[in-house]
Amino acid sequence: QLQLVESGGGLVQPGGSLRLSCAASGFIFDNYAIGWFRQAPGKEREGVSCIGRGSTGSTDLLNSVKGRFTISRDSAKNMVHLEMNSLKPEDTAVYYCAAAFRRDGWCNRRHVDYGYWGQGTQVTVSS
Repeated sequence: QLQLVESGGGLVQPGGSLRLSCAASGFIFDNYAIGWFRQAPGKEREGVSCIGRGSTGSTDLLNSVKGRFTISRDSAKNMVHLEMNSLKPEDTAVYYCAAAFRRDGWCNRRHVDYGYWGQGTQVTVSS
């Protein structure tokens, strides 16, 4: 069955970096857009970034992470990575990856459009 597994979370000081990875299995990876979402305690889930299907899919980033986060796709390994630099305490949250079947190369950051989810990985930014 379709499975998404996140890794790479942890505790980092402000200004530090982390690289999150989402490993996919059980489906045709290149037919799906992949999104990264996060949820902090007491807050709603928000879409951080997404990348469209295939090797030329579009990307999108939440305004507050532009210039700091980068999303990339490795179709050979069925993985999507979220490179996070210059981390801030407000980036602290559980980060989830999710998959949405698409017939085009676009993606969006609306969590309701994603039907498959990983279990999440904790990111804590604190001194």
